[in-house]
Amino acid sequence: MGEVDWRMISAGLFLAAGALAVLIIVCLIRLLLGPTAPDRMVAVDTINTQVVASLVVLGVAFSETVFIDVAIVYAMLAFVSTLYVSKYLEDNP
Repeated sequence: MGEVDWRMISAGLFLAAGALAVLIIVCLIRLLLGPTAPDRMVAVDTINTQVVASLVVLGVAFSETVFIDVAIVYAMLAFVSTLYVSKYLEDNP
């Protein structure tokens, strides 16, 4: 068993966070261009998921558990808001 190169792991985590940031930008474009409200809602939900993943990755990269706590709370709030907006869109096409 060799030693773990933490610099490589940190670089990989920051690369993953950067890739998630690019994907968030792509979803923002879908949010702005989406022709229908459900398309926009799916884009917002995808952005929420990517933000949670980014918070977890950054929490691991910085060794800060507060990022993980914020990600859990954000995920719960995003899930509830998605439910309410979906219900609204179902009632008001």
